[in-house]
Amino acid sequence: MRKLLKFLKPYVVGVVAVVCVLIVQAYCDLSLPTYTSDIVNIGIQQGGIDETVPEVIAEEDLEHLLLFVSSDQKKTVTDAYTETTKEFDYHGKVMELKSSVQKDEDRMKALSSILGEPMLLVTGFDSGSDMTRTLEEQMKNQMSNLSGMSVYEILGLMDNEQRDQVVDQIKEKMESMPDSMLDQAAASYIKNAYDRLGMDMEQIEIQYILRTGGKMLALAALGMAASILVGLLASRIGASVGRGLRRDVFRKVVGFSNGEFDKFSTASLITRSTNDIQQIQMLTVMILRMVLYAPIMAVGGIWKVFHTNVDMSWIIGLAVVIIVLIVAVLFIVVMPKFKVIQKLVDRLNLVSREILTGLQVIRAFGTQKHEEERFDKANRDLVKTNLFVNRAMTLMMPAMMFIMNSIAVLIVWVGGHSINDGAMQVGDMMAFIQYTMQIIMSFLMICMISVMLPRAAVSADRVDEVLMSSTSIRDPEQPKRLTEECKGEIVFDQVSFRYPGAEEDVLHDISFTAKPGQTTAFIGSTGCGKSTLVNLIPRFYDVTEGKITIDDKDIREVSQHELRDKLGYVPQKGVLFSGEIASNIMYGNPDGSEAEMIEAAEIAQANEFIEQKKKKYYSPISQGGANVSGGQKQRLSIARAIAKHPEVYIFDDSFSALDYKTDATLRAALKEKTADSTVIIVAQRISTILHADQIIVLEDGQIVGKGTHKELLKNCDAYYQIASSQLSEQELENDMKEVG
Repeated sequence: MRKLLKFLKPYVVGVVAVVCVLIVQAYCDLSLPTYTSDIVNIGIQQGGIDETVPEVIAEEDLEHLLLFVSSDQKKTVTDAYTETTKEFDYHGKVMELKSSVQKDEDRMKALSSILGEPMLLVTGFDSGSDMTRTLEEQMKNQMSNLSGMSVYEILGLMDNEQRDQVVDQIKEKMESMPDSMLDQAAASYIKNAYDRLGMDMEQIEIQYILRTGGKMLALAALGMAASILVGLLASRIGASVGRGLRRDVFRKVVGFSNGEFDKFSTASLITRSTNDIQQIQMLTVMILRMVLYAPIMAVGGIWKVFHTNVDMSWIIGLAVVIIVLIVAVLFIVVMPKFKVIQKLVDRLNLVSREILTGLQVIRAFGTQKHEEERFDKANRDLVKTNLFVNRAMTLMMPAMMFIMNSIAVLIVWVGGHSINDGAMQVGDMMAFIQYTMQIIMSFLMICMISVMLPRAAVSADRVDEVLMSSTSIRDPEQPKRLTEECKGEIVFDQVSFRYPGAEEDVLHDISFTAKPGQTTAFIGSTGCGKSTLVNLIPRFYDVTEGKITIDDKDIREVSQHELRDKLGYVPQKGVLFSGEIASNIMYGNPDGSEAEMIEAAEIAQANEFIEQKKKKYYSPISQGGANVSGGQKQRLSIARAIAKHPEVYIFDDSFSALDYKTDATLRAALKEKTADSTVIIVAQRISTILHADQIIVLEDGQIVGKGTHKELLKNCDAYYQIASSQLSEQELENDMKEVG
């Protein structure tokens, strides 16, 4: 997870914007259950009465309330009301709450606290509830000859001290009563008070429901807009992360030396650049859309729950603990398998790549059945592991749904008893269920991400391994510059080399000088180190001991770009890129002229087959040069090096696919073109290097002979053995006679 967050670091501004929008979305989603509760509790049960203190009240009703208010608090109530001039369908004086009081929150709270219990009592006396009937009988028993009077008349006959004592006794009996019951009684009282004034209670109820419903619609619309915006931002950030990682991985891989390519297989690098980065990109979107949203919703839902009914908060705790346990078990069982899956994907890619690239050889040897079995095994291993993971994960959703439904039943069971006891309203229970489901869904979102997180975490580790890998071939901090008059003299000074991790040297104590205007050739048996030696010049590998210089400058002290800019390299296996013949020839000199292109093709003897094509130099080249022969591919590779006009030409067995006539003609034309350049040739055929100025014979990574063709025939037994295997007896005798 830490590495996933590291990949998000460059996009911190966008992430902050997403979080801000998610907070808005969460606010909208968390507000809707409250409004649902209000519609049920206030809109339906309380007839749209959402105030705790009546804004208008008949003077007679206010006097009845004041009978249950202690003497020291009566003034607070009377000062809050004044006679209204508004017309009501009521024959009597009507009192209105002063506007200054309505705007003062503290005074409104004080009034609500004072009038809450009196409104409950008056409602009870008017409806004849059991509690108020008992209180009324007790007061009548205390005072004789009052059996025909109402409780209001009895309290009116009492002096302040007696009335306060009665009020205190009543309050003591009501101390254990929940606040929700007082709120419901207040709403019921205000509804009856307004009804006595002739107010249209049905209209009040409809207006409240419509007003609250309108707010819900507005919040839902805002939440929808926020969700769309989050989706857009998350998709853009996810795409940017994927694009950035692919760019960084590509740049890193392009800078790899052959040593790094030996460490990371090509199939693995392809998987890391595609499948692994795709996993990271998908998870990035999920993190921004769900993972960040889940804790916001969970915290907000818990905060709302504690403001709805704290007595049932233990239910949420129980649900969360069960969910965490399920997720923990899944992680312990499944997490190791995700690491195996990515390795199996690598293996499948490797097998597929080998089969597809070697299809001709497979058909030629009739091993299709064996390769099918090899592919099936890699495929079955991947399928088997994926099935195990998917089966484990399929258990998660039914388990989560079972928990959600069980929790809903438990809330209804506990909430039903609370409603029956008057400690909770129906709307509160509905809101609590919704908040609980939102909290559980938040954890469920995280659980859904947990399906992807382990695999993406493995992918992040694999991508980060490529990005953090140190390249063995580095440019110096302060590189030396090659002069514009660079001649291209290459000197090997006691060079030794061994591959990373190898125990023995491949090349040992190699010393020679390749001068401009001369051709230096290497020959030897297969595996003697010829190609390895020339690969040291472009710094595909760095020497283990000794040094290589170009114009007296150590190539390790020159930047790779500047060094390779002086080289024209033709690899042992010709490599062409999809495009056109022209784009391949001018690959190293894109700003060159058409005349340079034609000249290079003529020298490389490629113009013969190019001119036969319909589009000539603009004929298409398919991927890997699959639509040209091996000899044509080599000639185009040679033409590409010639068109660059380098100071040093390196031909790594680049004439092997050419016939003798084309080989001779090409070398003759090449000699004129490279008269002032350093030419280094690796060859297997004696005929290719007969006229080289310097031939170096390699055997087991060491120089065993150095000189011209005739000198080596006389002085080097290894060279003589090679020559005798390739030249006719007559040619060999003539050469030996010339040596004398």
